[in-house]
Parts: sequence; structure tokens; C-alpha cells
Amino acid sequence: MNGEQYQEIEIKLAVPDVDAMRATLIGAGFVEFVPRSLEENRIYDWPDGALRERGELIRLREYAGQRILTYKGPATIDRHKQREEIEVDISETGAVATILGKLGLEPRFRYQKFRSEWKQSGEPGVAMLDETPIGPYLELEGPGEWIDRAAVALGFTEADYVNLSYARLFADHCASLGQIAGDMVFASESKG
Repeated sequence: MNGEQYQEIEIKLAVPDVDAMRATLIGAGFVEFVPRSLEENRIYDWPDGALRERGELIRLREYAGQRILTYKGPATIDRHKQREEIEVDISETGAVATILGKLGLEPRFRYQKFRSEWKQSGEPGVAMLDETPIGPYLELEGPGEWIDRAAVALGFTEADYVNLSYARLFADHCASLGQIAGDMVFASESKG
């Protein structure tokens, strides 16, 4: 992942029970290759929200010992969500955050999740089991045909596909509760 550029193709699936989903993944031949780890994300934008308005994203992520700077282009959504993604490993998120600040970008949204990553031998896609403050989701990322096959093998249908970002899901969740959306962090982190 050193400056990799590719078309990200993915869906999310709401998961009612994390332990049952782990068992289902194992039963479908998936093997966990990145164990459950806390993932910390910060989305950057200009004060006027220009990147969000264009459907673009700049993200700093710390996860499983990695620090990653990501650019995502505008999404095309049909059955799956597809968008350009460029990622680069970085050694120091603080320095990169300073550089982004010097360019006028600010952290606009922070979100956390516990993620584990799963793969089937010989298959091109990855299943990521995310435990978020608004509930668990399974992300399937890979070629569209693989996503559809994997979803069926895991007990889902196309009607279950979610093509929204975590920021949008969180904003919708807060709106349904009559709350103003802030950062999507676990309760123990929301005060700091």
C-alpha cells in the first residue's frame, strides 16, 4: 500500500450479532487475517466543506499498527459503491495532520470502530467485520461478482446492501434520535 491507486468497490451489511457473524464467516470458509483492532479515523476538509460537496474525502487512519493517508474520489453507486481510492503508508500521523492544517484542511469528523479482516483462500475480496458505536456492520470489498457471491454465502440478499458512508449512517442515526451528530466515537472516548 505505498501510493496504491485503485477502484474501491464495496457494500456494507448491517449485522445483528457479531459472534454469530464470526461463526458464519468461519462456516463460509473465511479466515481472520487481521485480528480485531481499534481503528481511529479523522476526515479532513476545508472549513467550507468543499471536499464533501464534491464527494471527495481525505482521511488519516490508524489501525492494526498502520498509519494510512487516503484520498477517495466521488462515488458511483448502483448495486455496489465504487470510487477511486489512493492510499499511502505514513510513519507519523501528527506531522501529516500538521501539513494538512498548513494547507487549510481541518479535522471535520472523527470516527472509531473495532475491525477484524477476513479472507477466503483463493478469492479476491475481503470481508471486514466492523463494530461501531451505532452497531456492527460487515463490509465486503472486492470485485462486484465476488461481493454478490460472498453476500449470498453469508446469508444476505441485495436488499440488505448499504452503500452509505459511516459518516452518513451516523448522521442518520443521530437524526432518528433527534440528536445533533458530532464524532462517532465510543462512549469512553467521547469526552476527550
